[in-house]
Amino acid sequence: QVQLVESGGGLVQAGGSLRHSCAASGSILNINTMAWYRQDPGKQRELVALITAGGDTNYADSVKGRFTVSRDNAKKSAYLQMNSLKPADTAVYYCNADWILFRATPTTPSQVYDVWGQGTQVTVSS
Repeated sequence: QVQLVESGGGLVQAGGSLRHSCAASGSILNINTMAWYRQDPGKQRELVALITAGGDTNYADSVKGRFTVSRDNAKKSAYLQMNSLKPADTAVYYCNADWILFRATPTTPSQVYDVWGQGTQVTVSS
């Protein structure tokens, strides 16, 4: 009933830019913190950036000053603008919402925790 659908990503040369989008589908009432993670094969998934419902943000040291996370609560969406990309940024990027309130039926709210998008590949060539 609730999904996070990602778009964006792709192949770019070092120094280039990409923009990810993450949209929640379903009868969404509220979303708490939304975040972007990334994972290289053989490595642990790492937090890239997060944005709270109130708009506070936090970034991994490796992306500070290059990446910007934002959200549009009316559109139930979050965005990750990635500038000055480096080959080290190559990974599968995942969108996450830690808590979503939604309508399970027209009169019954429900909630779900730790929702993940499908992941999108970002490849940065040198």
